[in-house]
Amino acid sequence: MKLDLSPTSWGRVIAVTAAGTAFFIAVAFFVDSFNFPYLSPEAVWRAQMTDLMLPLVLGGSFLFFLMWKIRQLAIAQRDLSVIAATDSLTAVLNRGAFSMLVEAYLEETRKQEQTRSGALLIIDADHFKSINDRLGHDCGDQALKLIAQAIKGQLRGSDIVGRIGGEEFGVFLPGVDPSQSWLVAEGIRRRIREMDFSPGGRACPLSVSIGGTSFSGPTTYEAIFSAADRRLYAAKSNGRDQVSFDPAEATLVSQSSVATVH
Repeated sequence: MKLDLSPTSWGRVIAVTAAGTAFFIAVAFFVDSFNFPYLSPEAVWRAQMTDLMLPLVLGGSFLFFLMWKIRQLAIAQRDLSVIAATDSLTAVLNRGAFSMLVEAYLEETRKQEQTRSGALLIIDADHFKSINDRLGHDCGDQALKLIAQAIKGQLRGSDIVGRIGGEEFGVFLPGVDPSQSWLVAEGIRRRIREMDFSPGGRACPLSVSIGGTSFSGPTTYEAIFSAADRRLYAAKSNGRDQVSFDPAEATLVSQSSVATVH
């Protein structure tokens, strides 16, 4: 079993405390050893006990307290970094954190010889302004939370989701082909369409338009975002509540579905 020595772990606190205390004891014994030849056996025993107990009690307690405080600071910094990267309303990544993670993945793929594929989806809530106008911003916030939950429910652990606008979400799907990407997008659209959203007992159907693009090979976040955004505009222009995928990459097109490919 591998010992966790991360800054937020108790393993680091215990390991540093134990190693530091052992070092203090060794130094005390080494320094005092020069006096041992001139002491009686009883005095040597008392000196050895002092060399053992004093560093153990004082040094060990000090090191434990110090490492405990350092651990608390590391946990606070970790929590602050999570808060800074998270959208407070929907609990997904905010725009900056989302784009940074996607670009970091794409940059890593550009450095590798092995070609990797993936896709970017832009998901926009349909007629969201009318929800805020008719039902109020509190209901609009509830709708966004439901949409975010529905999106996360369709994704894998390696997928990245963020809120990139007021009612707009981005989803990055690493390592998937166009067919799989389209299925994910359609699954998200259908799941949101089938949700029951009835604030105050009044039914308010939700729907989203989704624009997507896939890639296989070196690319940038700006390039795939622009391509997905054009597809989103097409989905909106053609009536909303549909998926529009990049025709250069998408291969799965069904006449019975609501996906549009131009």
